[in-house]
Amino acid sequence: MTNSQTNLAWDVLLDLSGPGPRHERLTRALRTVIREGTLGSGAALPPSRTLAADLGFSRWVITQAYEQLIAEGYLAARTGSATVVRWSAPGGEAAKPVPRTAAPPEIDLMPGLPDLRHFPRQRWAEAVREVLANAPHGEFGYPVPGGHPRLRAVLADYLRRCRGAVVDDVRISSGVTDGFGRVCRALLAAGITRVAAEEPGWQTLRRVATRAGLDVVGVPVDEDGLRVDEIPSGARAVLVTPAHQFPTGTVLSPARRAGLLSWARDVDGLIIEDDYDAEFRYDRRPVGTVQGMDPARVALLGSVSKTLSPALGLGWYALPPQWTDLVEPSPTPPALEQLAFATFLERGSYDRHLRAARRRYRARRDALVDALGPLPVSGVAAGLHLVLDLPGGSAAEVVRRAAIKGVRVTDLDDYRATPRAPGLVLGYGNLADNSVGTAARLLIEAIGEASRTRS
Repeated sequence: MTNSQTNLAWDVLLDLSGPGPRHERLTRALRTVIREGTLGSGAALPPSRTLAADLGFSRWVITQAYEQLIAEGYLAARTGSATVVRWSAPGGEAAKPVPRTAAPPEIDLMPGLPDLRHFPRQRWAEAVREVLANAPHGEFGYPVPGGHPRLRAVLADYLRRCRGAVVDDVRISSGVTDGFGRVCRALLAAGITRVAAEEPGWQTLRRVATRAGLDVVGVPVDEDGLRVDEIPSGARAVLVTPAHQFPTGTVLSPARRAGLLSWARDVDGLIIEDDYDAEFRYDRRPVGTVQGMDPARVALLGSVSKTLSPALGLGWYALPPQWTDLVEPSPTPPALEQLAFATFLERGSYDRHLRAARRRYRARRDALVDALGPLPVSGVAAGLHLVLDLPGGSAAEVVRRAAIKGVRVTDLDDYRATPRAPGLVLGYGNLADNSVGTAARLLIEAIGEASRTRS
């Protein structure tokens, strides 16, 4: 183990009780934590002067304990460097086994991730540095409920300008899941117990609604999006991804948009719009939000998880006025992260990042479709995934055989309440460009093997 600030043994609790002089008790205590594995091989101990001050002992007590443990082989000391733990448990470097994690697949075609290789590190770091250099001291306190006022104002302007939303205020969350969960709890408190959701759809959000105590009913999706005429009676809320439906990739047609808004007015209901993949449309400009057509009937949810990185934990939601006081504000991300994103937006860095990402994803999608050859794919030219139909095949068997070849893909049935025609969901957002051909070739081989097995 190399010496680093992460393995300095400065804060280990030592049991200094028992008989004997202080240097013997300290020797015993240090020997115990080393043998138990609390201090692993390579952990750096504090300088004798520092530990003496911390324990209220003389420096002689510390040096005597260190010298004794060095003589016994538990510690090692070098001139000019820290005293470190030398001993390790028999049969390994540490007494406690380190849990192993599964190795990632060589090629990951799971949906839901942007291109992490192209996260705008330099521009984001510049935004963080500017905040750290210029933020008033008060900004280092507890985050403001609902989000920092500066980010809320900047984000509202962005949503009006780029997404066609009609928002006077927007609240900050840790992501779409967080915002949706809060809306679900408000629905239940308002006496709405049934919510409709697209079928197929993102199962995570369905589980959130169920945990909130709501009854979730699926509504079929076709080439025009959600079948509004099949929303069941009793439902007064519906979850939709109109800009780019997940996972089918369809876009809610103008007629269906109008029908959905008419439904919401008729039942005095709420449309919950997940603005999923809205920024990435490759055959035309992205369509605007449904929320912009009737902000009194639509709650708009969004995040940077698919545009920048889910690691940032930044999302937002805009509510109709009558729902604002019913939805409890989220515990927000750290204020410094919020201010960095506000700076990132104000500088135009977010817009530039999205323009570059659109070009990159379009080229990658085209390359993947070409490499798949005659295999049937569906969904409009948008987003970070496509659907591959498997007529007459077994998607589960293809997934299994692809995994053996080091390719991770998703069964379309994972997003359905009821299994139907077999298919795969292929995410290409985080796929390396030089892996596109290999991914397609191995997937085609897996499909062929699964087909022969079935025959």
